[in-house]
Amino acid sequence: MSSASVSSAPRITPLEPPFPEGIAELLQKMTPPGAPNILALFRVLAVNPKLSERMMGMGGYFLGKPSLLSLRDREIVINRVCALCGAEYEWGVHVAAFGEAAGFSKQEIAAFTAQTPKLDALSARDALLVRMADELHATSNVSDALWLELAAHWQPPQLLELLMLAGWYHAIAYVCNAARVPLEQWQARFPAAA
Repeated sequence: MSSASVSSAPRITPLEPPFPEGIAELLQKMTPPGAPNILALFRVLAVNPKLSERMMGMGGYFLGKPSLLSLRDREIVINRVCALCGAEYEWGVHVAAFGEAAGFSKQEIAAFTAQTPKLDALSARDALLVRMADELHATSNVSDALWLELAAHWQPPQLLELLMLAGWYHAIAYVCNAARVPLEQWQARFPAAA
């Protein structure tokens, strides 16, 4: 079935103001300072407030200061996982919100997004993260050879975080895609060639 014949209407409609009792406070907690709006994803997740409350801890960890990963490493994994899953919503929000701070060039963003990754456009270290995301996506595992390469750059606590980060954004991609979270007006869009 072609994508043109599939409806893009949200399957779970994002909540709109006025929000039910307690939801406004939850959404305020979920929304980072300086965000241009309350994200549609958060307004979808808030349909199940108890789940949303529990998700904030893990999501906040990955995007906050306790993380053991650099912003660049984190965003490479997130961008690649979301691209592999076809999750344009989450990919585009992260490219728009963090791409510049992570130091991504247009060529690197295209390399992260391509169906077949363009590893020659990336540093060897960045390419390792893309390869890890690809292997996890394809096999739910990491080969011994790749693990040895990863372990030369990241310590075991960081490796655990990389694995959990990839899995977390797989789950986020599932929600974005299956619930058909509507795109934000300001987010990046997949390159046409991706």
